[in-house]
Amino acid sequence: MSDGDALSGYRGTEPQASVLGRAIRVERSGDAIASAAHAVAISGHVSQVTVSAPPPHKPVQWPVRLGSVPVLASAFQDRSAVRDQVDRARAGHPTVVLAQVLSGGGGVGKTQLASAYAHQALADGIDLVVWVDASDIEQVIARCAHAAHSVEAAADHLLGKSAESDAGLFLQWLATTRRSWLVVLDDLTDPEAMQVWWPPSSAFGCGRVLATTRRHDAVLSGGGRAVVDIDTYTSEEAEAYLRERLSSAQATHLLDAQAAVLAETLGFLPLALSHAAAYMVNENVPCEEYLHRFNDSAARLDDLLPRDADTEGYGRQVAAALLLSLDVAQASEPVGLAVPVMRLASVLDPAGHPRSLWSSYAVTHYLNSQRNAPPDDALCTVGPTQAQAALRLLHRYGLLIDHAQAGPRAVRLHALTARAVRECTPEAAVTEVVRSAAGALTELSRDAHEYEHEMTAALLTNVDSLEASAGDLLWQVEGHYILRWAGRNLARSAAVPYWQKLIGTSERLLGRDHSLTLIARRELASIYFLYDRGKDALAILQEDFPYRDSQLACERVSLSAAAPRSVNAVALQEETVAIRNRLLGPKHLATLTSQVDLALLHWSQRDRGAAIDVLNRSLEGYRLTLGPCHPATISVANRLHGWRGQYKRRWWKLARSPSASAGLAEAGDDVTR
Repeated sequence: MSDGDALSGYRGTEPQASVLGRAIRVERSGDAIASAAHAVAISGHVSQVTVSAPPPHKPVQWPVRLGSVPVLASAFQDRSAVRDQVDRARAGHPTVVLAQVLSGGGGVGKTQLASAYAHQALADGIDLVVWVDASDIEQVIARCAHAAHSVEAAADHLLGKSAESDAGLFLQWLATTRRSWLVVLDDLTDPEAMQVWWPPSSAFGCGRVLATTRRHDAVLSGGGRAVVDIDTYTSEEAEAYLRERLSSAQATHLLDAQAAVLAETLGFLPLALSHAAAYMVNENVPCEEYLHRFNDSAARLDDLLPRDADTEGYGRQVAAALLLSLDVAQASEPVGLAVPVMRLASVLDPAGHPRSLWSSYAVTHYLNSQRNAPPDDALCTVGPTQAQAALRLLHRYGLLIDHAQAGPRAVRLHALTARAVRECTPEAAVTEVVRSAAGALTELSRDAHEYEHEMTAALLTNVDSLEASAGDLLWQVEGHYILRWAGRNLARSAAVPYWQKLIGTSERLLGRDHSLTLIARRELASIYFLYDRGKDALAILQEDFPYRDSQLACERVSLSAAAPRSVNAVALQEETVAIRNRLLGPKHLATLTSQVDLALLHWSQRDRGAAIDVLNRSLEGYRLTLGPCHPATISVANRLHGWRGQYKRRWWKLARSPSASAGLAEAGDDVTR
């Protein structure tokens, strides 16, 4: 039967009828299925069937615009250097589609750059512009399926079977059409799943794909695609944005001399600059006052960069945007390490730290204690390999940068991302984070050679960042060693004020007569001697004489009091030295300190020869570890010199006493040590 024929005369108990592709009216009818074009399926009694012709076909009205292209932000920065990079990548593939993957962390302006290209395509009259939210693969399929109908990608009878089928037909149409087109895949989150639905190469070179993503997976650079990394604004772009944004709001009076400092403090992040500018306009706050509020340790990002200041339509608060992928990364292999790694990295220098830090004992011990792993993986021990794998995972999700070729600055975390992580870290977890970071930096500092200037500089800035994040807590977790190491490696101009500040903190937290305070004061005296300020150095040492005498007296009392209560104090202390020597090595400061304690114990029990012998070995270790001019080395050397002087005087008295000839022989053997 041909289309449009009227059917009648069919008799049955349950009338049913249908015609594929046509509007049908069947009275008193049930369901029927026609399986092919021009086919009619009828069952039962039909009194009348009317098959009407379809409405007149309307041709596609070109150009076609699908999806909602974001409006350009106020004071949008063209970022010519980045766009030149994108355009150069495109020029290298003149006959195939090039999908420039704008890859970067949250808030760096990827979507705004893609939007600029889409608006340019609209202005240039490109036949088809499709904006796709690629955060969910189902949305990609749905958008492509809708596009297939909008451009009539296939004959009517081929469309409408399923969303996947229609989406596939649209991709085929993109590959073969002579129409110019641009497809933008915004916020691509699953590169693997997207492989099947990635728009194909245009046979006539008239199509282009632009994708934005936080991810850094290797699959993104396959299939003829070029990856263009997007970083934050340059300092010039950031200042220009603030100037233009405030000018457009008639608020130029809020600009002041601190505008450049504010841009740097915000890490030149476009998202943060947008929120900050809106906050300043709303509250009528100039740059200097906003900077003061931002640097307040009690202030939180969500208060300083609030969601109601989201005038550019980013759709979320800054902290949430920066940490968007963290939950997903935490559940990915290696499971349970993403969060503890981010917490540790957040207290270090945003400009970068060495990858070797993640192989340290302090870090692997921390990750093992903090890992939130599933029950069946509870026995898996985290080592350097797993820690490095966690870094790569976070790199792929755009939460930090792991660039092995960057040397001592290989691992970087944006300052605002670090602050967001710190604000989300529970108070109970902070102590272990600080303790582990201090321990890891201490390990690296002991292995750093004096000629490795880049490594030393990186460690110094990381110590500064840790101290700024941890504050007094760093002293509670035995972090004073790394603070003293930093002071000894500072440039001449910064050394004196650093030690003065360190001494002030030590006196405030530990007391004027504490041994660590006295050590810090000796370090400052040593610096004064090196810089030809002998009077200042001698003044410090003279002020410390009463405290040193008091400390030595306390040591003698405690040692003499402890000896009778101990079954064998010397044996216990010798065992401590042996254990530390085996586990930490003979050059470790803990081993050397134990040796000094053993020497003091021998001296208190009047075993002068043994005391001098042990202290002499300890002095050799201090010279190798800290150098001959270090205050600790000098202190041990002075004590050894004093003991030898006392022992020689005792030997001379024995030599003049005939009744002590037996002791003379013994003393003669000991003094040669």
